[in-house]
This record gives sequence, structure tokens and C-alpha cells, in this order.
Amino acid sequence: QVQLVESGGGLVQPGYSLLLSCTPSERIFDFNAMGWYRQAPGSQRELVANINHDGRTNYADSLRARFTVSRDIAENTIYLQMNSLKPEDTAVYYCNANLGSRNFWGQGTLVTVSS
Repeated sequence: QVQLVESGGGLVQPGYSLLLSCTPSERIFDFNAMGWYRQAPGSQRELVANINHDGRTNYADSLRARFTVSRDIAENTIYLQMNSLKPEDTAVYYCNANLGSRNFWGQGTLVTVSS
């Protein structure tokens, strides 16, 4: 069973930044893609950003200007750099790893943007 360990969530004021990390129990290259989703209270889970096996990235259009997904092969970790955070970014952020028809999820890390 693939495990994804997330870290980096917390409480931050509007306009500040956070860096989320996710380390899988398997090698990053074993997956078709890895990325981040988020789910706000009362809302469906939505894609934030992901990075494919070949390094190409995909973003939710509304977030690409402020969020950056990246990976460190040596550390076997993916990251989500979130800048200029807004209250509407408040959500549980989930790390995702895709392997064909199978998706694996982290436990989620809560990001709260509030003054």
C-alpha cells in the first residue's frame, strides 16, 4: 500500500506564504503523476496542481499565478509553494499519487488563512 506523508499546513495571515511537502513510500518516478488537491468545507475536492512523470506541470487556472508545484528527486518529495494566500485558500490539502487507474491519497493537511 502506497503511503503519502504530508507536512507544512497551518494557520497563516492573508498575503503570507506556505510550503507543503509530500513524501511517498515509493519512488516519485514510479507514478504517472503526483500533485495536490484541496477540499474546502462544503465543497468538492478540486485539483490544485500536479507534476507528471516527465516533469510537466498542470495547474488550476485560478491558482497558477500564486502556486507552484515542484519535485526534488533526490529527496523523493514534491512541494507546493503557496504565495499571497487568501482566506478562500482555506482548505484541507491532499497529496495525490496516480498510477494508472489507481489513485493514492495522503491524510490531508489543513491550511487556514485568516487574520
